Amino acid sequence: MSEIVFFLEEPSAEALLKTMLPRVLPPETSFRCVVFEGKQDLEKQLVRRMRGYRNPQARFVVLRDQDSADCKTVKHGLRQKCLEAGRPKAIVRIACRELESWYWADLAAVEAALDQKGLRRLQNKRRYQEPDKLQSPSRVLSQLAPSYQKIGGSRAIGPHLALDNPRSRSFAHFITAIRSLAGFGPVPLTAKRPQRTQRNETLSLLPFCALCALCG
Repeated sequence: MSEIVFFLEEPSAEALLKTMLPRVLPPETSFRCVVFEGKQDLEKQLVRRMRGYRNPQARFVVLRDQDSADCKTVKHGLRQKCLEAGRPKAIVRIACRELESWYWADLAAVEAALDQKGLRRLQNKRRYQEPDKLQSPSRVLSQLAPSYQKIGGSRAIGPHLALDNPRSRSFAHFITAIRSLAGFGPVPLTAKRPQRTQRNETLSLLPFCALCALCG
């Protein structure tokens, strides 16, 4: 049985993947999550843990949040560590800017998972149509959905997320990478694409990072 191993910075990412990936991967492909205690721990131990993984047929994915860092720098650094570990084919994906950006891309899923009525209507607002540019998405989500907790909320949202959602480019690139490892093609993107924000509209948004066309 083939195996995909995910190296993750925090338990909330594991909670999401464990409930979402069964809808992405074929039954014959298993997956395992290796969870670290934050970004610094991930970067400190990644080479040793990846190099020491005993399944020679395993394929590897590294996922971490961008936060306020430069995406290009973060991705280059993690790729170098994969090379140092002797895993040049490992895939590195960055959640732009946080894992919660992926949830903001699909507020219908959040509403269904948390039983928080009215969230899906916010998707029509311009700021929530470009979630990869939203500042502090975890903080905003906690304000609008007080029941959201990072681990429990991620576990609940995972089964509901639309895999073909194009609003978060980083999420779309992540799903495409996983399907590629599993031998599938990309998911057709059928959801409505985000509209451009008008210049005279003041929003708490950040410009896309230099690698947003690639990263995720």
